[in-house]
Amino acid sequence: MKNRKKMVKLLAGIMAAIMLITLIFSLIPTRAYAASSSEIRKQINGLKDQKTELQKQIKDLKAQYAENENEIENIVTRKNVIDQEIGNLHAQIVNINEQITAYGVLIADKQDELDNAQEHYDTLNEEYKTRIRTMEEEGNLTYWEVLFKANNFSDLLDRLNMVEEIAASDNRRLKELDEATKAVEVAQSELATEKADLEVTKQELNETQAELDDKRAEADEVIKELVAKGEEIESLKDRLEEEDQDLLKQIASMEKEYNNAKHQEWLAYMATYTTVPPATTAPSNSGGNNGTSTPSSGGNWLRPCSYRYMSSPFGMRQSPTTGASSYHQGVDLAAPQGTPIYASRAGVVTTATYSSSAGYYVTINHGDGFSSIYMHMTNYVVGAGSAVSAGQLIGYVGNTGITTGYHLHFGIAYNGAYVNPCAYVSL
Repeated sequence: MKNRKKMVKLLAGIMAAIMLITLIFSLIPTRAYAASSSEIRKQINGLKDQKTELQKQIKDLKAQYAENENEIENIVTRKNVIDQEIGNLHAQIVNINEQITAYGVLIADKQDELDNAQEHYDTLNEEYKTRIRTMEEEGNLTYWEVLFKANNFSDLLDRLNMVEEIAASDNRRLKELDEATKAVEVAQSELATEKADLEVTKQELNETQAELDDKRAEADEVIKELVAKGEEIESLKDRLEEEDQDLLKQIASMEKEYNNAKHQEWLAYMATYTTVPPATTAPSNSGGNNGTSTPSSGGNWLRPCSYRYMSSPFGMRQSPTTGASSYHQGVDLAAPQGTPIYASRAGVVTTATYSSSAGYYVTINHGDGFSSIYMHMTNYVVGAGSAVSAGQLIGYVGNTGITTGYHLHFGIAYNGAYVNPCAYVSL
């Protein structure tokens, strides 16, 4: 009973969760405006939280279904034991019925014996009484008749012994018959008692069988309920799994929307920061010059960090996050997380902040029209307005913003236009 109450409570909670998820789906707005990547990410995170909760409920349902099946198996086992007990009881009842019938026959036979003995006893007793009554009525006459009829003294004695023996024989026969009658009565009484005991035992067995029949019927009812609950659990699980798949599709769709939004934000950010350099100053993708002149720097440039390889060069490329063709306005230097980042030249920090596309980043104004930018840091250790020297620690390699792995995006701009860093730094 406790398990069934627990199950009902669980199923009620799951049904409420399904209704909530359905409601949430209906409330997800169809955006008529370009949502920011942060808004989309919040919605994605919310859907992922719902998916996690949904998967937990599915897991709980599977566990509940297994528990339900195990309970059914246990009840079926108990029911089989009950069926075996009922079979044994039935066999006992059949055997007792046969014994009761046999005792009835024996009692009837003993009653016949008793009736015959009583009839014999009555006959003998009546003969004895008649003989005694005759002798009492005739008194000594019979005795003297016996004497007078005797031929001699020896014959007289014989006649007297005969009379006495007849009387003694009558008494003995009556006594024996009385004892036999009493024995028959005792045997009949014992048989009746044993028969009555068997009747009591039969009644007890019938009552026990009735109780077992009730238990069997109850077990059948519980099994029926558990089977129905199992089907309900399975149906709910299927519905939740469908909801889970819908959530997965929704998340995948919003992830694409998120990437598009991030890309648009990146383009908007870069448009506000700089413009594509003109043909006379824009270097080629290989690191050489497309034009005839390159802006000269008033000092040597240092490598901003130690790195494994250049994962993406300067110039036109296919975006690794969106797949769209774009102009890469710096170089990506693949390096382990936490690799120190240094100022490539001395200058003044103009920006030290975070954006959704660049992550944690720092810009440095070098004072001769040149500036440098360091993006996707784990964190930075300098603040806006602070002066830095060439080679000074400014932060650490990270994976913040729009990235596909740990790296440093390093860019150099001249008068607001990005130029190829390879023209100034040995990379």
